[in-house]
Amino acid sequence: MGHYSDPPLLVLASLASGPKHGHAMIEDIARLCGSRLGPGTLYGAIARLEQQGWIEPLEPEERRRPYRITAAGLRVLRAKLTTLHQFTTAGLGRLEPL
Repeated sequence: MGHYSDPPLLVLASLASGPKHGHAMIEDIARLCGSRLGPGTLYGAIARLEQQGWIEPLEPEERRRPYRITAAGLRVLRAKLTTLHQFTTAGLGRLEPL
């Protein structure tokens, strides 16, 4: 309880602060929201996001492959976070009278 888990959204949010490779994303996401994605979950989300054109790989750095968010990915992230913000505001407002 208390940990948010939507792997594609977490990856997009992590990449919004700049390009990262897989391990750096795992660590950033853990700091961001307390959820620690396993490698299978992370790379499954990366593959789906790349297929949708929301992230793209950069040139490998040694054995690591960094990724960056695309303009389309930024639009999707902004829309999803706006919806999530509206939902949490409404949900928290319903809790106030309790």
